[in-house]
Amino acid sequence: MMRIEAADVLVIGAGMAGLMAARRLHENGRRVLVLDKGRGVGGRMATRRIGPGLADHGAQFFTVRTPQFRAFVEQWEAAGLVYEWSRGWSDGSLLLSRAGDGYPRYAVRGGFTAVPKRLARDLAVHTGVQVTAVTAVDNGWQAVDGEGRRYAGRALLLTPPAPQALALLDAGQIALRAADRAALEQIAYAPCLCGLFWVEGRVRLPEPGALQRPGAPISWIADNQRKGISPQARLITVHAGPDTSRALWDAPEEEALATLEVGLASFLGPGAAVKTGQLKRWRYALPTVVHPGRVLVAQDAPGLLFAGDAFGGPRVEGAALSGLAAAEQLLAVSHD
Repeated sequence: MMRIEAADVLVIGAGMAGLMAARRLHENGRRVLVLDKGRGVGGRMATRRIGPGLADHGAQFFTVRTPQFRAFVEQWEAAGLVYEWSRGWSDGSLLLSRAGDGYPRYAVRGGFTAVPKRLARDLAVHTGVQVTAVTAVDNGWQAVDGEGRRYAGRALLLTPPAPQALALLDAGQIALRAADRAALEQIAYAPCLCGLFWVEGRVRLPEPGALQRPGAPISWIADNQRKGISPQARLITVHAGPDTSRALWDAPEEEALATLEVGLASFLGPGAAVKTGQLKRWRYALPTVVHPGRVLVAQDAPGLLFAGDAFGGPRVEGAALSGLAAAEQLLAVSHD
């Protein structure tokens, strides 16, 4: 019989929400176990190496809108982990303009993955674990993976995208109260196809090396070399907009990648050429309908919580605040 690995709190998902929650719980004396299906931590805070270069292929930058998140970012900035890439926003560039909001846009030294790696230090995190179901037991919750291994917690925090979290509960025959299930089913996401291109030569993008066109077939192009994370090679990140991503979602990889490369082509300088390209599909890239609260505490299911970037506001800061809110909910409950 396989040994069950146990903790006070079992966290599914090692993205920003899961790791922020786990870090806060750990610092307050709770035993936490984090499981993630990926090869590494971070979720959409993802960086990929191609040749001698690095490219962010999920989140591209983050802003700070709240004092709570600012406290963390100031620590990361003081430690040299994050830096201000640009300020403001305008349709077509990251230049401060009449359309810009003036907030700093932060990037991460070594790529976005460096932030979740820092948060995961000293935590019990198991990557490469494909959880297939979660079930309720007398003393809390259990998760089972594809190899039949079991993990237990007195409380369970689910941070995957809502459809994936519901699938885990359904597999374990956990029935939520109707209102809770309806709230989770209302959450919606847009997909994103991402192309990463190693370019030899110049790429003509506006300062500071990025282009955003909301609603366009190609919604984002960024030069990771000019961004400051890929000094040894010019790697370009290209994101398709939601409509294009949906249209090409089931297309062969070569076709999808070719479409993204065509979107990049007009920005290549004279003599510049794409050396190689890679495709990444993000099925739940952007929350389009979010849950109004930072965390959902399940009714009639003690110790079950939901958090993520679709709770209270999307993107990096929203995910961080959601994870912190979940941790505070759990800390308020005595497990003695």
